[in-house]
Amino acid sequence: MTEQQYARPELLASTEWLAEHLDDPNVRVVDCDEFELYLRAHIKNAVGIRVHHYIKHPDYPSNPTQYPLVAEPDVMKSLMEEMGIGDDTLVVAYDNSGSLYSTRFWWVLNYYGHTNVKVLNGGWKKWFDEGRPTSIDRPPDVGSVTFTPKADDSLVCTLDYGVSQVGNDDTVFLDVRSDDEWDGSNSRGNARAGRIPGAVHLEWLNLITEDRHRLFKPASELNEMLTALGVTPDKNVITY
Repeated sequence: MTEQQYARPELLASTEWLAEHLDDPNVRVVDCDEFELYLRAHIKNAVGIRVHHYIKHPDYPSNPTQYPLVAEPDVMKSLMEEMGIGDDTLVVAYDNSGSLYSTRFWWVLNYYGHTNVKVLNGGWKKWFDEGRPTSIDRPPDVGSVTFTPKADDSLVCTLDYGVSQVGNDDTVFLDVRSDDEWDGSNSRGNARAGRIPGAVHLEWLNLITEDRHRLFKPASELNEMLTALGVTPDKNVITY
């Protein structure tokens, strides 16, 4: 176990680990912020995301029947191959926003069957503050790669399934939105505000430290907060 005592420590990459593997040909570092920020400066050898269609169907919201889950498999395949990410590539994702976008990228890759991916703990700020290698250049060309999207629908809670679980004592709905969204004072433009009946609330920012680097908190601290809300390993947990 690591000093943080995480159950799955391999899902995170430390800045020390990445520095040691930065020039490994099978490692692709991905800057998950907006492409304009990537162009200003990024981790050496990192690739930027030109369009963020990976997080939603490209026809949304012009076609509201395509809800913003993830892009279609062919869109994802094309985007990943353009970025030099193939089926055997080890991906390390980072951002400048408390891992908000890099964890989303991590999830999308997992949804499409690519589980060989880590999130850089502390992201750009920690890397930069430690004086580690940065660049304004594009990454080295890795040649032709093949990305094979294989959707894992078990990672998605459908609306019908979610409705069926309301009131089930074995299921916990964990609302990680802001406090204002939780109490209904901020609708974010939606027709309805509020929360799922019976849900518990822990804004996602509480899972990371409040310092500049926004590291993930130690497992013991995370476990204490979640246990207090009834989010325990024996429960079926649905987050939103």
